[in-house]
Amino acid sequence: MNWRVWLSIICATILCVSCNNKQATATVTENSKPTVYMTTDISPEGLVRVYEAVGREATGRVAVKISTGEPGGKNFLQPALIKNLVQKVDGTIVECNTAYKGRRNTTEAHLEAAREHGFFDIAHVDIMDADGDIIIPVQDTTHIKYNRVGKNLQNYDFMINLAHFKGHAMGGFGGVLKNQSIGVASSAGKAYIHSAGYTEDLAEFWNHVSDQIGFLESMAAAAQSVHEYFGNGEKILYINVMNNLSVDCDCDAHPDAPLLKDIGILASTDPVALDQACLDLVFAVEPTEGNDNQPLLERIKSRHGTHIVDYAEKIGLGSKEYELVDID
Repeated sequence: MNWRVWLSIICATILCVSCNNKQATATVTENSKPTVYMTTDISPEGLVRVYEAVGREATGRVAVKISTGEPGGKNFLQPALIKNLVQKVDGTIVECNTAYKGRRNTTEAHLEAAREHGFFDIAHVDIMDADGDIIIPVQDTTHIKYNRVGKNLQNYDFMINLAHFKGHAMGGFGGVLKNQSIGVASSAGKAYIHSAGYTEDLAEFWNHVSDQIGFLESMAAAAQSVHEYFGNGEKILYINVMNNLSVDCDCDAHPDAPLLKDIGILASTDPVALDQACLDLVFAVEPTEGNDNQPLLERIKSRHGTHIVDYAEKIGLGSKEYELVDID
C-alpha cells in the first residue's frame, strides 16, 4: 500500500504538509508540536535533504552515531547510503563496543568489523570506549543512577544520531532512543542499562535482564542523559532510516529477512516524536503479499516495546504528539 494511504490512517495528531524542499526549523514551544520531516527517497541525496530540512546545522566536531553492524548481518545502514551526509558535516563515525560475545566486543575486533563493512572508506571511525568510559548524569534515577558512556564522547561538540529503525530482540524495536542509550553506552554501561541498574559486570548481567520494563525505562533515562549532554538537546539531531525492516537488530549476525517494504527516512530534533512517528507508520501498514508488518508488530508488542516512548515522554525527553512534514 502506498505510504500516503498509511498516513491517512494515523491518528489526527499528524499534519502532512509540503515544505517545497525548503529548509524549515523544528522549533518546539509550549503551544506547538515538534516537527518530524519525512522523505520516501531512501538514497544518499534523500538523506542529505531530510537532514537539511530540519534546519539544525551540525557544527564543530561532529559525531555520527550509527551501528556498524554485527558481521554476518547485512541490514545495517550501508556506507554508500550515509557517505554524503557524513562527509557533508565532516563527521566521525562513532560506536561503542558490545556487551555480548561477538566480533564487536573488543576494540580491535570492532574496528576490523567496521573496516570490513566499508565505513573506513568514507570517514574516520572512533570506538568511543576504546580507552575507557566516563560517567554522565541522569535526570531519572528510578533504575540507573548514572550513565556510563564511551570516554571519547567528550571529544565531540555535536551529534547526529543516525539510526536504522528495525526490530530488536530485547527492546522490541530499535530507533534513535535505543541508538542513543545502549548505543552510546560503553560495554559496562550496556550491562548496567540491560540489567536496569543491577550490575556493570559483563559476565553477570545476563542473569539480571528479567526486568523488561526496567530495561526500557533505563534506556529512556540513558537517552535523555545524552540528549542533555549535547547542550540540553541543542547540539543533537535525530534521523531514522526505515529500510530493511527486519524483526531483528543489526547486532544480530543472522537476522531474519525483512518482510515489510521500505518506508522512508524521517528526521527531527525530538527523539520521542521521531520514534513515535516511525512506530505509527509501521502500525498503520495494512498487510499485503510482500508487505507484512505483522511479525514486526508481534516483536514490538511481545517486548512491550512502545513503553520506551511512553516513558521517555513521561520523564520529559520529548513529545509523542508531532506534526509530520512531507518533503518530497
